[in-house]
Amino acid sequence: AGLLEPGLYLLGLGYGIGTLIGTVEIGGRSVSYAAFIAPALIAVAAMNGAVYDTTFSLLHKLRYERIYDTILCTPMRPADIVAGEVGWALLRGSMYTIAILGMSAGLGLVRSGWALLALPAAALITFCFGALGCAVATYLHSWQDTENVNLAQMVLFLASGTFFPVRSYSAAVRWLVELSPLTRGTDLMRHVLLGDPGAIVLVDIGYLAALGMLGVVICARRLRHVVLA
Repeated sequence: AGLLEPGLYLLGLGYGIGTLIGTVEIGGRSVSYAAFIAPALIAVAAMNGAVYDTTFSLLHKLRYERIYDTILCTPMRPADIVAGEVGWALLRGSMYTIAILGMSAGLGLVRSGWALLALPAAALITFCFGALGCAVATYLHSWQDTENVNLAQMVLFLASGTFFPVRSYSAAVRWLVELSPLTRGTDLMRHVLLGDPGAIVLVDIGYLAALGMLGVVICARRLRHVVLA
């Protein structure tokens, strides 16, 4: 689902509704609507891969299998568990992003040599959401709680500049949209794939890295509290 959904949106909206929209102005130039949403959908694929393989997996291991109780009886520490979970999310998220990136390239939507940086950019997005997903999972108590995770994903998906420019929002809510990690990931991916990696990408990189590290710290502390308390 994490791979199929962005691919269907790219084809259905980029080449369906996109024929009615025409072009979108970004960075002082006009690009096709498909080229506009393709970087965003790569960022969405990275988010989906990370969240699916951390939030739901960690909840099952923590609350039902209680596998971490056994692991932490060994010399391993909570930080080691977080590193393993986020590391696997990076692998899974990379598989998703490579597939969507390959689809975008096959459709002629990748035209810049800067696109080579899309993979490390996607890895950073995956790291951010993987770490945040691990942290959130430690606060979940049952499968019913995962509905809130799905809701949060949907809100981020629809309201992070994925299908229309962030400048379209009113000033009252735009600052909230700008704080979304998916907005920052989408912005980073667009600058890379459209060949315009200005200084703003440093803000995106710093923001995503900081959120990811915060998620790692919170998850490690929460695992210590939940399992060892």
